[in-house]
Amino acid sequence: MGQRQLFCLGRALLRRCRILVLDEATASIDNATDVILQKTIRTEFADCTVITVAHRIPTVMDCTMVLAISDGKLVVYDEPMKLINTEGSLFGKLVKEYWSHSTSAGQ
Repeated sequence: MGQRQLFCLGRALLRRCRILVLDEATASIDNATDVILQKTIRTEFADCTVITVAHRIPTVMDCTMVLAISDGKLVVYDEPMKLINTEGSLFGKLVKEYWSHSTSAGQ
């Protein structure tokens, strides 16, 4: 699973794109491979603009900015840590929910 995504990322690496748009690029990939790919993307595309559509919280945690949309409307847009620390932030709630599920799943 995820061969098409890996192939497309490989092509983008070879082309040295200045703008990279990833729409659920790692959705079909297991979590361990996702971590490796995210590290590669952050390293190899450090001088590029990377726009990532993602539903996995770890995928966006080290992004410069996060934009959260609910019901087709912009809800929040800021740095991830600012959003996490903002009382009542949708992104902060999503992060807390993700970590509570991750922690309980590991027990």
